[in-house]
Amino acid sequence: MESRGKKQPMVERQESSQSGGVLEIMALENSPDLLDDRSGRNEDKDRRSFMSRFRCMSSMRIVVLVVLCLQNSLFTVLRRYSQGVLKENYSKYEVLLVGEVIKMAFSAYMIKGTLDENVTLTKRLQFLVQSSRKMIVLALIYGAMNILSFVSLRNIGAGMFTIFAQCKILTTASFSALMLNRKYSWTQWRAMIALMLGVLLFSEPIWGKSGNLLSTNAGANVIVGTVAVLIEVILSGFASIYFEKVIKIDPQQLSIWERNFQLALGSFPVYLCFIATDSPAEGFGSGWSIMAVVVTSLGAGGGLLVALSIKYGDSILKTLATTGAIILSSVLDNLFLGGPLTPTMMIAGLQVIVAICNYTFDSTPTEMKLVKPIATRAQGTETSGKEFDEEQALIREEK
Repeated sequence: MESRGKKQPMVERQESSQSGGVLEIMALENSPDLLDDRSGRNEDKDRRSFMSRFRCMSSMRIVVLVVLCLQNSLFTVLRRYSQGVLKENYSKYEVLLVGEVIKMAFSAYMIKGTLDENVTLTKRLQFLVQSSRKMIVLALIYGAMNILSFVSLRNIGAGMFTIFAQCKILTTASFSALMLNRKYSWTQWRAMIALMLGVLLFSEPIWGKSGNLLSTNAGANVIVGTVAVLIEVILSGFASIYFEKVIKIDPQQLSIWERNFQLALGSFPVYLCFIATDSPAEGFGSGWSIMAVVVTSLGAGGGLLVALSIKYGDSILKTLATTGAIILSSVLDNLFLGGPLTPTMMIAGLQVIVAICNYTFDSTPTEMKLVKPIATRAQGTETSGKEFDEEQALIREEK
């Protein structure tokens, strides 16, 4: 009995020491330093995940912009070959209309692959038609721009039209600053001005010819033509930023393919009106060939690429890509179709390339205050405000 009594305190001491060790371990696990260390590791893990996603988006942006530049160049050269060399006579509005049909069909196919099992494609398309008001506004703006370009070219020469058209770069940047609160560095502003002047100098064969500044049409009014092209330039800048704002920060966060479907749907009646006023004598589809189908497919692909370039980049980068396409298409035109390529054009083309590089690889930190997406996406997943803030912070740091 005594021995048992003597051993009992030892057991109690062992139990107390074991429980004390457990308490010490629990205390260590719940210590503020250890919790801070764990939270720090989790934040580092989340940060690496965001950085990986952002680098993937940067790579995608470069790929999309390069493909857009190549598409624009090939589209320009083949269109000139079709109507300038082969002398094929088909309505450009029919090309645009069929292109919109292709975009609608392709976008619907892509939408189908992103839907949940309990949502049918028909039901989703009905919703997109009912909620397409914003994209119909954009389609009407594009239609107005087509009319204004027609009015301006009837009243001023192609040279003066080309000079004013270069201001689209500056109007796009200005609307970006006004509508998206985006701030550009002095390096980027200088690059945009250098780009504008480079393209203007590159277009010297157009505006440099005598009589190319003023229209030779009877009853031409220079004031009307100038006002028309200036309004078109302003609308072009506004439309680019409006499209970017709808894609990126609109409360109703639809996918890029859903927005493309809505835009093509809104453009369809606009081009039907143009075809009705154009009224080809031979009827719809006259003069079409295999080359016309290729040109139409390229044009439709260009519309999809423009939307992707705005999603993964911005409207200015899209403008840089299409401007670079002017240089590339002129080089291809000279190699295959005997187009002009003077030493002045080569120097101007080099200036454009340098300006694009200066803008794209500018390391000056910039800021853009965006409105947080608050609505649900097509699949019903809500965008996290915290993720949005962290992604924007990473974008600023990467720049």
